[in-house]
Amino acid sequence: MPAGSSAKRERQYEHVKEGAEKRGASSGRAKEIASRTVNKERARSGEAKTSSKTSTRDKKSASQRGGERSHSGAQGPTKDQLYEEAKKKGVEGRSAMNKEQLRKALGR
Repeated sequence: MPAGSSAKRERQYEHVKEGAEKRGASSGRAKEIASRTVNKERARSGEAKTSSKTSTRDKKSASQRGGERSHSGAQGPTKDQLYEEAKKKGVEGRSAMNKEQLRKALGR
């Protein structure tokens, strides 16, 4: 955190960092995610002295969006799910197939 950050931003940093660590991110990666998140929020609210256009362009912050753009692309079933379906159907060579090959073998 930059020197002189508000107590609110310090709490936000810790909260984001702990959440990332709970999701399995390494300590270094969790710190990076937390720093980027807090810096972007500081830029949007005018707390940062300098900021990029992309940091200030959004109309709403992540917390205000409430996950609006999260997981926007429908990915379909996971590779493990496709593998299990292929196993049930007796598809030969399924263990060596990637996700796309499993999809094709199952006719998807």
